[in-house]
Amino acid sequence: MSSTTLQAALARLASPASVRARSHQLLDRVRAGGSAWWRLDEGAMDAVLDFVLEHMSENYPDGVVPYHSRARHLEVGGVDRCALVRRAHEDPREGARSLYDVLVVSVLLDAGAGPTWRYIEPDTGEVWTRSEGLAVAAFELVRAGVLSKYGAARPWRVDAERLVALTDDELARAFQVTDENPLVGVSARAGLLRRLGEVLLERAAGADAEMARPALLLELLLRDDEEAASAPALLAIVLDVLGPIWPGRVSLGGVELGDVWEHAAIVALEGVSSEDDGLIPFHKLSQWMTYSLLEPLELLGLCVTGLDQMTGLAEYRNGGLFMDLGVLQLVDPDLVEAEHRTDGELVIEWRALTVALLDVLHSRVLERLNVQASAFPLVRLLQGGTWSAGRVLAARLRGGAPPLRLVRDGTVF
Repeated sequence: MSSTTLQAALARLASPASVRARSHQLLDRVRAGGSAWWRLDEGAMDAVLDFVLEHMSENYPDGVVPYHSRARHLEVGGVDRCALVRRAHEDPREGARSLYDVLVVSVLLDAGAGPTWRYIEPDTGEVWTRSEGLAVAAFELVRAGVLSKYGAARPWRVDAERLVALTDDELARAFQVTDENPLVGVSARAGLLRRLGEVLLERAAGADAEMARPALLLELLLRDDEEAASAPALLAIVLDVLGPIWPGRVSLGGVELGDVWEHAAIVALEGVSSEDDGLIPFHKLSQWMTYSLLEPLELLGLCVTGLDQMTGLAEYRNGGLFMDLGVLQLVDPDLVEAEHRTDGELVIEWRALTVALLDVLHSRVLERLNVQASAFPLVRLLQGGTWSAGRVLAARLRGGAPPLRLVRDGTVF
């Protein structure tokens, strides 16, 4: 494979357009009855539409729905923790850098916590679980100065040299993990942060050593334009800088691809054989991170563009919504009792169908609300929305567990 051909294939796999197009390929395949795992009842989309809109109306009665962002989890208990970070700095740009540090670490630690883990917030004694618990725990990890090379003297920063030194035990202690309070994938999470530190040290080598921190993403984005920022451009930076941190799964030309998976039915370009045939990208955590890093840009006064190019998130709350309301059905219902690996065809198809069906639902929501996508982009529907509606159903039906038994390592789901 030539270098030019490889770079073209890698660019396609990094594009949200490929996430969308290849997910819709698998949706079309299921519609045609071509899946061994899934069948579709699109008549049940009416129930999904009604449930999500009702849920959104209850959550946001004024109709003002924010972005689906990690910042939402940091507002749990009515405390705006992101505002606490900003107020700790006189310089708005440094406040935005610290927000990037907090949010990047928090997103990377956000994969499912498991059903029993709890976190007790030090200042309030409040008990938080799941995504909110992970968010607050990550916030407190930074606030305590554990990840700052200056320690408690300058806590609101995350430095690469501290990340690479972080041990599994340190993270476990900070997240209050014990035999009685287990957290899924502690070692994988700590390993992800160590790899983040290594990547940041490499990227900042020969430049400003003070920018060997997640805030480097902000500086790279604003290098060319400090008035407008494109969401796909930010995603490209996230994938470029953070791509090497992900565990090795699938590679192309020696390049590890992260949240990209193999499925024989996927073709890169209709009628054209390409090196990335058989590969489907999701970039779930990277898109989630991109969504979470947009608000600090707007707080700096930048105009964010390109939201329509981004996709829904291939994760189990959105996917569970479509399963629990009957749109997605297993061909073999007994498989609900089996354990499923993330690299299995059943889970890959489930994730792709989730992305594609979110597009279908978004179109129907826009029609029902009589609004344009520019006024109500998909990122607001996720928040309003499908993620929390899926979570409500999961709590109602299974005590919060996903609808499938997933073998997880703390880096995908």
